[in-house]
Amino acid sequence: MWIFITSLIIPFLIWGPFFPDFIVSLSALVFLFYVIKKKKFYYFNNKPLIIFFIFCIYCILVSIFVAKDILSSFTTSLFYFRIGIFACLIWYLIENNKKILNYFYYALVICFSVLVVGGYIQFFLGFNIIGLPASGDRISSFFGKELIMGSYLSRLFPLLFSLFVIKKKNTNFEVYYIGGLFILIDILIYISGERASFIFLNLSTLFIIILVKKYQKFRLFSFICSLVLITGLTYSYDKLADRMIFNTLGGLGFTNESQKKNIFTIEHDSLIKTAYNMFLDKPILGHGPRMFRVICKDEKYRTGVTPCSTHPHNFYVQLLAETGIIGFSFLFSAFAYVLYCAYRQFKSIVLRKKRYLTDYQVCLLAGILITVWPLTTNGNFFHNWLMIVYSLPVGFYLHSIYGKNRENISF
Repeated sequence: MWIFITSLIIPFLIWGPFFPDFIVSLSALVFLFYVIKKKKFYYFNNKPLIIFFIFCIYCILVSIFVAKDILSSFTTSLFYFRIGIFACLIWYLIENNKKILNYFYYALVICFSVLVVGGYIQFFLGFNIIGLPASGDRISSFFGKELIMGSYLSRLFPLLFSLFVIKKKNTNFEVYYIGGLFILIDILIYISGERASFIFLNLSTLFIIILVKKYQKFRLFSFICSLVLITGLTYSYDKLADRMIFNTLGGLGFTNESQKKNIFTIEHDSLIKTAYNMFLDKPILGHGPRMFRVICKDEKYRTGVTPCSTHPHNFYVQLLAETGIIGFSFLFSAFAYVLYCAYRQFKSIVLRKKRYLTDYQVCLLAGILITVWPLTTNGNFFHNWLMIVYSLPVGFYLHSIYGKNRENISF
């Protein structure tokens, strides 16, 4: 039953945060009781989970002793544990019943296919098959007013690829279908107008192409086809070119010689500078989780054209402001781990030794990489919807390195 319920997270993430969050919370609670009752503590007795739980405890302590709004910050920190427990639940389910791999794979294929159909209809007609209109020059398929379709597709794409890699029997039709789906997904993320999501897609794709073995040419060919079609669409649709190229260059200051050049847009740059000012005031512990939205209103921190929002739109800057250098170090250590694994894999490829990682693990690490990548904008680090999406590849990856049957992972 839990296999089916857990895999329902994939479609529920399209409908909104309530049902996925409910599934994660309930599943984590049930699994925690199971682990305690059966004394299966080895699921939690590994370095990644121990480090994550230490981070959660640290956030709770900062919320209690540092945060200006203790209740708001504390409720955010207190329930953050469930993300790590849920990731362990996925590990447990894979270890005990590989049907979950099948369920997740087809849930992703079906949901991606539905979003592709709805997204392209909305792009060309201005509304999708259930009448949801596009939002100006942005499309969202079945996400409605929430402009996160590109985020959903780009962040879950590596997980879909990882499951495709370990599927035993891929018929010719399925290979062609998945290849075509990849191309349509690449283009759809681009025309969604979500620039950060398109960066994530490119980043994970390059990571996979460089480090995998079996499906390297398959992904390279589909990606090149996507780029050719994207170039044609950009020349054909002025709004698309304005959003993805000219507005981006303008926001970064490259279309105005007198304007200062930025890594991020002017709006995001002011949020980051405000967060940095907050960090300088409390560099060790920060101001407490979820406190940027409160503290950014203070005149001594705010700067730029848009100094205040619910979060500063960058994970690393947010953690510096809200949890200080200590909280920041936890996220940076995850980024360093991914880079280390990539280095070991690349070194083994160059020296023609046995590969450090399987293709399956490379794809999962690609999904983790775009979570911890520092040089782009992203959402709120403590946002439930995002954290659920991030936890999915982690659960699969934990099984691949600690699971009892990890050597024979296929379905």
